Amino acid sequence: MTTTEETTGGSAKAGAAGAAARTGADGVFLAAARGASTPRAPIWLMRQAGRYLPEYRELKERHPFWEMCRTPEIAAEVTLQPLRRFPLDAAIIFNDIMTPLPSMGVRVEFAPGPVISAPVRTASDVAALRAPAADEIAPFVSEAITLVRGESRVPVIGFAGSPLTVAGYAVQGAGSADYAGFRAWLHREPRLAHALLDKLAEVTAGYLRAQIDAGAEAVQLFDSWAGIHGRSGYATFGMPYVRRVLDALAGTGVPRIYLAVGAAHLYPQIARLPAEVVSVDWRQPLDAARTALPGKALQGNLDPTVMLADADTMLAAARQVLRDGLGGAHVFNLGHGLLPGTPPDNVARLVDLVHRFPREEAAA
Repeated sequence: MTTTEETTGGSAKAGAAGAAARTGADGVFLAAARGASTPRAPIWLMRQAGRYLPEYRELKERHPFWEMCRTPEIAAEVTLQPLRRFPLDAAIIFNDIMTPLPSMGVRVEFAPGPVISAPVRTASDVAALRAPAADEIAPFVSEAITLVRGESRVPVIGFAGSPLTVAGYAVQGAGSADYAGFRAWLHREPRLAHALLDKLAEVTAGYLRAQIDAGAEAVQLFDSWAGIHGRSGYATFGMPYVRRVLDALAGTGVPRIYLAVGAAHLYPQIARLPAEVVSVDWRQPLDAARTALPGKALQGNLDPTVMLADADTMLAAARQVLRDGLGGAHVFNLGHGLLPGTPPDNVARLVDLVHRFPREEAAA
């Protein structure tokens, strides 16, 4: 078995060389993600490629969602669409956190959210799961990243779902308000849960390494449902597997971003994770999060629903986020993804405001 350093060292050198060779807006995002308090905050937005853009909706009329994810040329085009409209500081590859599951033998459909008709719940279900090699997991994602790198002026962010969040879908079978069935299963079948999470952690680490090899210059781990778990449950079933994934990327030189939604009660544990950046949702002010997460760059955290308001209201809320983000490294983002009804003009206004906001003067 190869070590993490053996499998990622070459890509780390190539990625660092590529970042150094490129000029323009990309430097501010990578600097902030590595912990620098930059003169202005870089900005990218979760779900910046998606349903709020008419050009995306036009593509979606011709291609089902899963086809868009699995076709590198389409995924690359969707990733690039917002960059053509707005001077964003990073691009996140278009895909879905369910993407690795089919390579493990789990059938996933979208109707419109993810649906797993044969949930993973028994010992035989878990035993049947494959742990494919990194280049087998979703090669179309790596191909899309390479295509975007060829056209993008800014860094490309790769991503994956955390083991605990992906397990929630795999066991529950679909999205849920509280994942009560999954949470009960964790208590009822702890040994089986650890076996499932172990496989998911291995696959997730390999999947992210493959994205880095393809040219991703940062990666984000989405723990969308971390907040539904208590501290004990997260300490048992969440944190160890997040740490394992993040540790597997050590030595790549690529900033690791961790998003745990609704998880302020977990910050004492999250503070100990080897992530350079913690993405904060809209429920917790950034200045309070900075105290709870010492030494971390912060990302976030405008409430996505504010983007649906009038321009003055939205800009006032964004200025408050910028002020709350002073005192350390800050990557401006939303507290979660852009909503489908977001006016593109509000995105343009937001990007302009963030680029013009003088952090050094405001902090003086």
